[in-house]
Amino acid sequence: MPNQFYNKFDLERFPEVPLSETEYRSVFQIERDRIIFSYPFRRLKSKTQVFQSGEYDFYRTRLTHSIEVAKIGRSICDFLKASSKHLSKDFYIDPDLTEAVGLAHDLGHPPFGHIGERKLNALMQPHGGFEGNAQTLRILTELIYERPGETKGIAPTRAFLDGVLKYKSLYTESIKHDPSGKAVYPKNHFIYDTQANWRETVFGDHEIPAELNNPNALNHYKSIECQIMDWADDTAYSLNDIVDGIHARYVTIGSLTEWAEANELDKNQSALVEKLTNKIRKNSYEPYFGSRIGNFVHACTLKPRADFLSDQTHRHAFDLEIDPSAQVESKLYKKIAYELIFRTPQLQQIEFKGGYILQRLFEAFTESEKLQLLPVQVQQLLATETTESGRKRRLCDYIAGLTDGLAVRTYKRLYDPDFGSIAELV
Repeated sequence: MPNQFYNKFDLERFPEVPLSETEYRSVFQIERDRIIFSYPFRRLKSKTQVFQSGEYDFYRTRLTHSIEVAKIGRSICDFLKASSKHLSKDFYIDPDLTEAVGLAHDLGHPPFGHIGERKLNALMQPHGGFEGNAQTLRILTELIYERPGETKGIAPTRAFLDGVLKYKSLYTESIKHDPSGKAVYPKNHFIYDTQANWRETVFGDHEIPAELNNPNALNHYKSIECQIMDWADDTAYSLNDIVDGIHARYVTIGSLTEWAEANELDKNQSALVEKLTNKIRKNSYEPYFGSRIGNFVHACTLKPRADFLSDQTHRHAFDLEIDPSAQVESKLYKKIAYELIFRTPQLQQIEFKGGYILQRLFEAFTESEKLQLLPVQVQQLLATETTESGRKRRLCDYIAGLTDGLAVRTYKRLYDPDFGSIAELV
């Protein structure tokens, strides 16, 4: 039974590639499969989620996090199909599409977690900045199958592009000015100016209405699949970062108690902290947080909306509404994770080191371009660029694509006199 939720506008591919007569998959299943079997997706295995990849086997990496986000997103689709009066057996949010969006959402993240993103953004400030979501879009539309002289993405559908496009404000649109007139460059939440054509593609060349003509409003304008991915992402890291923090003994009964005493918590927040301490005491926090994922899925409902695209596509005819109690719980866990895990000296020192490594790599490759320090294919791609910004973007693509371990090994080969061998692969 065909799904009436999607139409030709949603299913159009860029570039348009006809399906083989023997193709048994939907276009959304093809997109999902292309992501799963891609090089950038495999590399997420060795990129930091909370704790640096390679530190024990049970901590989450960007790869396991992405798999969890995809599964939660798919579960939300199934729950909404079964529970929402706005959906039916032949009118529903496609779980394959939403799964593909979840699997892809962190493809553009660089090594060493958020410090890597901040460091590359600072280094790329004169050349259009760096942002993980923008880099994800760049990978999917230009880099994933790239060869020198040929730019090639996965031929994404409009629906998939819109689902991945969490932010829609361009870099230059996001630049603000302080009272003295000095430019304040964005730290995140933008796409590159060179990706304006993809925003136009997502909107189907509809003119952006006045009410969305500012970065904040534009970045909050999301398709229903993007909204589901966003909540699935919040669910995964607000719950699972706490689990990893307990495993690593950053979140303990003692640290939680001290934290609660130092913060003004309301009755509901205090009850959640007390329950968490009890679960840690009984060593039953893993199944408890597993059940919270189900609660967060069941907290979702659909609300119809009308805007400049809602007549064109059902993907913009609904908002995802989240039960306020689930939002409060998620926000509390994020605050606990931020203050008891991310802000600890141990993780701050590791973050500092990661940022330092990326900066030194960027400087070395920039200053020694004629020494051919980079892999041959990267050198060939650099040679196709005619502008400094183009070359810097290519260099940034390479560094952002490194895993934590490869970034460290490359740094050591360049700067450690006792490390390296002519037999090593780059």
